[in-house]
Amino acid sequence: MSEVYVPQLFKFSGAGNDFVVLDGRKADMSAFRETSAIVRLCREYRTDGLMILSEAPGMDFSMEFYNPDGSGGMMCGNGGRCITAFAAMQGILPADGSRHYRFLAPDGEHESWILSEEPGLWTVRLKMIDVTEVRPSRGGWFLNTGTRHLVQFVPDVAQVDVAAKGPVLRHDPEYAPEGTNVNFVETAPDGLHVRTFEKGVEGETLACGTGLTASALAAWKAGIPPLDKKDGTVRYRLQCRRGDWLQVEFTPGDAGFTGVYLTGPAERCSLD
Repeated sequence: MSEVYVPQLFKFSGAGNDFVVLDGRKADMSAFRETSAIVRLCREYRTDGLMILSEAPGMDFSMEFYNPDGSGGMMCGNGGRCITAFAAMQGILPADGSRHYRFLAPDGEHESWILSEEPGLWTVRLKMIDVTEVRPSRGGWFLNTGTRHLVQFVPDVAQVDVAAKGPVLRHDPEYAPEGTNVNFVETAPDGLHVRTFEKGVEGETLACGTGLTASALAAWKAGIPPLDKKDGTVRYRLQCRRGDWLQVEFTPGDAGFTGVYLTGPAERCSLD
């Protein structure tokens, strides 16, 4: 009888966004794509999602992302950085032997770079999609950065009742039927402070990569000065709930934003 390969479970954190991650290159992963399995694993390991790394023709790998409720089909920015670190940990190297990866995600092709590495901790720069869906909405800005987001600017983000306000905006009829993630952003001298209510998690998470990206783009639309601007490229510094600082850079244009990058940590964690 041939040996059955059972994939090992790993846990990664992207600035407080935690994920169960599996290598699906050698096994039938259909059982792990079942809603019941996703819900169980995310609950058992207290994570904000589950990711599966698989092979993709012409790419270094593909990324599947699922929310704790089993829903999928969207991008996760912190997950994209974590799965890049996971690929490196699994010994996957780009064809040219560099630390520059190309992978396929639910919202299309992405690129990522490992900028630094030490045991269990990587710094990863991730190229996001170009963002063309941007409009004023509900006193803030609605954007699609691979996942749908509403960004509202507030005087003091620590005082926002995210548990109360998040679900109301997440289910606002304007965003039906898909709904939207909701970000509350405070402008401070040291950068943008962001709290996010995530659909699929149905609660506040410690970080959200697509939300941080949306917050930086919305800050530019709102006229909030960036950390710096050079040769047309704008850069913002953002802090998520856990306290990590990340950077978002992009080139604004008449039709939206191009050259959008998210840089921050990816950390391997214990499953315990």
